[in-house]
Amino acid sequence: MTYNEIRKLFLDYFEQHGHKIVPSASLIPNDPTLLFTVAGMVPWKGILQGAEPAFAPRVADVQKCIRAGGKHNDLEDVGFDGRHHTFFEMMGNWSFGDYFKEGAIEMSWELLTKVFGLDPNRIVVTTHVSDDEATAIWKKITGKDAIRLDKDNWWSAGDTGPCGPCTEMHYDFGPNIPGGLPGSKDEDGGRFVEIWNDVFMQYDRDANGVLTPLPKQNVDTGAGLERFASIMQNKLDNYDTDLFVNLKTAVSDLTGVKETAENKSSFKVITDHLRAVGFAIADGVIPSNADRGYVIRRILRRAMRHGQMLGHRGALLSALYPALVREMGDAYPELKTQEAHVVEIIKNEENSFADMLQNGMKLLETELPKVNNNVLPGDVAFKLFDTYGFPLDLTQMILRDKNIAVDVEAFEKCMKEQKERSRADTRGTKLLWESQTDLPNTNDSEKYETKTDKAAKVLAVLRGEEFVKTANAGDEVEIALDHTPFYGTQGGQVGDSGVFKIGDTVVMNVSETNRVGNVVIHKGTLSATINVGDEVMPEINQNIRQQTARAHTATHLLQAALRHVLNEDVEQRGSKVAPDSVRFDFSFGRAMTAEEKQAVEDLVNQWINADLPVSHEEMDIESAKARGAMALFGEKYGDRVRVITAGDVSCELCGGTHIYHTGEIIKARINKEKSISSGIRRITMSVGTLAE
Repeated sequence: MTYNEIRKLFLDYFEQHGHKIVPSASLIPNDPTLLFTVAGMVPWKGILQGAEPAFAPRVADVQKCIRAGGKHNDLEDVGFDGRHHTFFEMMGNWSFGDYFKEGAIEMSWELLTKVFGLDPNRIVVTTHVSDDEATAIWKKITGKDAIRLDKDNWWSAGDTGPCGPCTEMHYDFGPNIPGGLPGSKDEDGGRFVEIWNDVFMQYDRDANGVLTPLPKQNVDTGAGLERFASIMQNKLDNYDTDLFVNLKTAVSDLTGVKETAENKSSFKVITDHLRAVGFAIADGVIPSNADRGYVIRRILRRAMRHGQMLGHRGALLSALYPALVREMGDAYPELKTQEAHVVEIIKNEENSFADMLQNGMKLLETELPKVNNNVLPGDVAFKLFDTYGFPLDLTQMILRDKNIAVDVEAFEKCMKEQKERSRADTRGTKLLWESQTDLPNTNDSEKYETKTDKAAKVLAVLRGEEFVKTANAGDEVEIALDHTPFYGTQGGQVGDSGVFKIGDTVVMNVSETNRVGNVVIHKGTLSATINVGDEVMPEINQNIRQQTARAHTATHLLQAALRHVLNEDVEQRGSKVAPDSVRFDFSFGRAMTAEEKQAVEDLVNQWINADLPVSHEEMDIESAKARGAMALFGEKYGDRVRVITAGDVSCELCGGTHIYHTGEIIKARINKEKSISSGIRRITMSVGTLAE
């Protein structure tokens, strides 16, 4: 039985038993404590804790999940066994105050034994030591005596709040597999594998540990699809099931390498990471150096390293993505609709990292003969991280096969020292550029066009605290050009990223663009030698630029909606526009009500859905005032200004980048509204696929 058949059979069964079938929620949770959706219950957390009303008494879904960051992290184990994944699917059925223990157990048992046809004699069940009720139900329905456990069979949302006992179902792969029953000292042997968990939320626990029965009792269940498939297909290793076999075939076709016992780990890593990276980017995660974006960048780079271990050079996950769409695109249509977007982002990451990886490996090969006691010095690992973008875990992975460890304590010391230097050097760097009084202003008139067909001349190169004529591969530098299409951080909008090329060769990966006065500064890492006077072709990362433009236009709509819902006295007092989010500060004397926030969000989305035209016009300041263009509070403007007009709902003076139709924003979602000072409120908002 294939993944697609299992998925359909599971959902069909619960639909026949009165459950509302809902699509998977995003991998980006509406929960600031989590980087990713890590379990099937995450989208329902508010309902399960009683903070939100249930929209249906019975629900079933198959939820996409990632566990690769924060406390929920299986990344290090992927590739070394057959049951860990960074991305996985969690099948679940939910009762919000409807059926409880008997209904949940009856349906679990019927689905396993009657619908999926598993041998009842090979299913072992466990209950909590305190749960006489569930234990008796299992005995009545199946004749089985449950194994009664303690901490493994108790669920809680935290130290206080909703909690309750669980019952788990385990599958016996047979006596030929080592391992003992759940709860025994040798339970980790692999013979008995958990297939399903039913959680019964029946208590509220207070700070003193007192349990009070909840007025509305809920059921939260979860069954990992990958593990389910391994049982249905009689495979001990999840990676030997149909979906992964097909993905591994695609890897083999691309690399020209067949899977063997020696390279099996690499095939597992690549196929697992393909799913994590592909699904995350399709849901709006952009690889970056922070938070969930950094996790996805690490996963992508880890996959590339394993591709190289197979002898493959060039595109990897971007070339494999169509295979992922073939396998899972019917179940998850966003993989198809976002295909061009996802492939382009992955390609950009692969191209950027390939040069760094090559140069970093040269450094590592130079340093390895100097290693004493099989421990790589922390300062070398830090140089790999700081100069070549190697995460610590990537260096550790490369060295693992050589039986060499890393001095992590020394690495972390270098990291701390660098952060302290960075804080101290920020103003110093600005002063160094300001000292270049003969440096001409940068011509950045192309910044709204995003592309240039003419080369730019390198006017100055700052490496560390010194202006140099030449800098080499691996150097962290700041560069000024005579002209640039890159937008430098200004007016609350973050600067562009991208690359500089000479011919077809990438010579610099630009991570950020800033301004010092009227000089645009490009900061990043060199992948080849560069000299003052060289001609380079600057190329912007178009995906990041487009998402930033979406966010900036959405900010204008947000201000218009606030003034419409609250009052005309609302004024912008600051903002930060980034590719994945908006932060908007405004004058208002009290907290917004839930109804007001919803009304603002609804109005913004109404304007987005109307696909209003967005015009970008340059004019004199008097003409702009006559048109009624809003100006930023406290801002000074020159004689010529840029006016951004969205339909008949917004008209503002703005020097940022914008889209041309509001429909390009796709969707907006207000995440939080809070006070930051007396009379000043702050809204954070997601836009685009992230908001969806």
